Amino acid sequence: MPVTLGEDTHHAFGTENDPLSDAMIEQFILPLEAGAVLDEFTEYIPCFAIEDTQQFIALVWWKATLLQYEYVLATFTAKGELIDRKVIALTTVENDNVFRSVAVINEEYEITIGEGVSGNGGVFFDPSTSKTRFMEILANGEIA
Repeated sequence: MPVTLGEDTHHAFGTENDPLSDAMIEQFILPLEAGAVLDEFTEYIPCFAIEDTQQFIALVWWKATLLQYEYVLATFTAKGELIDRKVIALTTVENDNVFRSVAVINEEYEITIGEGVSGNGGVFFDPSTSKTRFMEILANGEIA
């Protein structure tokens, strides 16, 4: 920590971490996503676990589907039960617009998210769409 999750950060995680097996994806990730199925159009890359948490386990992974890429933060009890799950950074394409958000997680588990929209097929960034949001991982594992 701190760590920045941006549009291309998943490349580093993909070369440094072993891929997730289909069995792990089916057991731990798909149950967290309503209606999700394992298919050839979806890719998952494990990113990292947040260290030094006392009451929970926090994991981040990258998910790619057609025209949408997300960094997901999920927290679990020691028994593997889900506490909370949030998409904290993403890139998605709708019509002729590209929506992007970047997240920074600091040592205190505070998450700063910068987001905005690029029009004309993602060529021109519109600064009037830029905004910053804040989240944090609470001591009980909830993401608020």
